[in-house]
Amino acid sequence: MPKIDLSAAPTRIGTAYPAPFNEPCRERHRIKLGDAVGLTQFGVNLLRLAPGVWSSQRHWHTAEDEFTWVVEGEVVLVENDGETVLRAGDCAGFKAGLANGHCFQNRSDQDALLLEIGSRRPDQDGCDYPDIDLVLRDGETVYRRRDGTPYDSETGRTR
Repeated sequence: MPKIDLSAAPTRIGTAYPAPFNEPCRERHRIKLGDAVGLTQFGVNLLRLAPGVWSSQRHWHTAEDEFTWVVEGEVVLVENDGETVLRAGDCAGFKAGLANGHCFQNRSDQDALLLEIGSRRPDQDGCDYPDIDLVLRDGETVYRRRDGTPYDSETGRTR
């Protein structure tokens, strides 16, 4: 059935980032709308950020486009050129391959709700986190240090 039951849609709370990079994202709540109806070419998520919670570490993708629309509340978009406050109705987009590290931070005292849309190219995509010692190589699912050493996702220590 095409209609999505939000209460039954796949949900993920938290992040797979290794410690200590997981801390600001531990309480993010993502409902996977695209997965709920079997979409394979692009992903759609409804992301709830409580006060103090980040969408991600600041990052950019090598092969995936991203688009975010603020549905409710207020967030701060942190990117290479600085910080911009986004409120309900505001949007932002990020083209694959452009090294503009970005994330959304909820610095308000109320929840924020964001609609995220992005291409799905896991076999080709990599991710760079310019502020921290973290990368995902193209087509991999293992977080690594910049020197190539893999992190243990449970402890944050190198293997």
